[in-house]
Amino acid sequence: MSDWWVEGLLFENCNCTAVCPGHIHFSQKCTHDVCRGFWAIRFDDGRFDDEKLGGISAVIIYETPPVMIDGGWKQRIVISDDATAGQYRAVEEILTGVHGGPWRILASFVADALPTRAAPIAIDEPPTGKRVTVKGMLRGAIEAIRGRNRAEPVNFVNIFNQIHDSTQVIAMGSTRCDDGDFAFSIEGTHALWSRFRWTGG
Repeated sequence: MSDWWVEGLLFENCNCTAVCPGHIHFSQKCTHDVCRGFWAIRFDDGRFDDEKLGGISAVIIYETPPVMIDGGWKQRIVISDDATAGQYRAVEEILTGVHGGPWRILASFVADALPTRAAPIAIDEPPTGKRVTVKGMLRGAIEAIRGRNRAEPVNFVNIFNQIHDSTQVIAMGSTRCDDGDFAFSIEGTHALWSRFRWTGG
């Protein structure tokens, strides 16, 4: 197995009302009969064997049953098209759990892993949210929920999640997706973001 580590930004939006029950634990029943959404990932730093991964982005589009721990997930990984062949392979293997790390656990629930694609991915950080565009496939935007102190975001603190940091910013989001296999439109639904650091090998 290859040794690797990565860190960066992770954000998500799905069709659940805020907050997605499956985010709290995969054994909780999601809002709808099918949970649809995405994870957007920006690698700010990291290394997989000799490959430096800083600057690469990826998006995972998914559908799951209402109780996520039941498995049967369908998903597609999209990797930014500016990745080299070595970076592309490294990111794909990290996000499919081939070399350990948190995605090995999530990969165990995937029954239908569609072929990975390369596409232009743009991730932006406006002052109170995040945006992602996967050319020809997906456009999503999330906005932090306002708290009592409107200058500060509303946070989860000390929450356990396999892929997110223990401090997460709670948000609402809207997404349009159509890649030929996934097609959905959601608005004003569960979203959040955090930093991450994953290791494996």
